Amino acid sequence: MLIISNPWIFLTFFLSGPFLWRSCDCTFTVTNNCPYTIWPGTLAGAGTPQLPTTGFRLDSGQSVSIPTTVGWSGRIWARTGCQFDVFGMGKCQTGDCAGRLECDGMGATPPASLFEITLGAGDGKDFYDVSIVDGYNIPLVAAPQGVGGECNATGCVSDINMGCPKELQVVDSGDGVSMPETSGGGGGVVACKSACGAFGLDQYCCSGEFADPTTCKPSFYSTIFKRACPTAYSYAFDDATSIFTCKAFDYAIIFCPSFPG
Repeated sequence: MLIISNPWIFLTFFLSGPFLWRSCDCTFTVTNNCPYTIWPGTLAGAGTPQLPTTGFRLDSGQSVSIPTTVGWSGRIWARTGCQFDVFGMGKCQTGDCAGRLECDGMGATPPASLFEITLGAGDGKDFYDVSIVDGYNIPLVAAPQGVGGECNATGCVSDINMGCPKELQVVDSGDGVSMPETSGGGGGVVACKSACGAFGLDQYCCSGEFADPTTCKPSFYSTIFKRACPTAYSYAFDDATSIFTCKAFDYAIIFCPSFPG
């Protein structure tokens, strides 16, 4: 079953659907350590079922544990500055998924910091990473609790928004839920685009004639991301220092991991 650290926010829709009877390979424990509310989103990869929830509200200091299935593949991210009506329709300043509380198979609108994983079946290892290839919105760390492999934590602890080049900045438009200055809210920078997202050029997107690792190299912009977050994916072919393996029973996915208090 899904466990929520604060019972009063128990979400009844977690209790329905076909997922409860499935045997779980591991869980994702999502924690909001930010000084503001976030709205995590989840997206399954091709051929694997969606998780029991594909989007939910998570207030500051709260955690949610989500069961998953053997061989699951997908991603998890945080949306910020969201407003939803009673029908779960609305919008978010960053990480929006088609204006829905439940993403229902829709991915994050860049820029957004992403946790990505493919769980191994049987004795197979999990492959996981934190990616800022599509840009960055808030700090994120993933820490596996494992039974095999090195099971290293990875992520992006730095606040890239504070040093984001002007041409990559996404500035608070004032039409979402306000966030503290520490998040880049209040008219500040709320996200940092990738160079691909900002300029759309093949050399930044690793596409066209740059669609392989011999021709697509780190750019000035991806190097800024890499220096800030050495273990996170900074561009499409940044595999050597950014992908990790483990056999874990739980992944702690922590947003704003270094925020005091």
